[in-house]
Amino acid sequence: MARNIGDLLFSAVYPLYIQKVERKGRSQAELDEVITWLTGFDKRAIDGYAADESTFRDFFDAATLNPNAGLITGVICGYRVEEIEDPLTQKARYLDKLVDELARGKAMEKIKRA
Repeated sequence: MARNIGDLLFSAVYPLYIQKVERKGRSQAELDEVITWLTGFDKRAIDGYAADESTFRDFFDAATLNPNAGLITGVICGYRVEEIEDPLTQKARYLDKLVDELARGKAMEKIKRA
């Protein structure tokens, strides 16, 4: 079991993200669009991380975070994402927040802070 968020395998969490958004009527393509916006990864890169043993640390170390990621605010897992001090945890919670917004039906333009 992972001791911290950086040790979690992206390949273990990604299917859970897919299930969450599809249960709420959104698509994997929309999920991938959100992940691309946050990380700069294209579909091929996302699929690669989803298929291998990369941790969240590996995933976010390779990512180029969107310059507007700092506009992601709100509460996730009981914490305000904008107040999380650990950079890796904050990036992972940014992703969690975006997935939640997608699942709740928020418009893509607003999710992507356009």
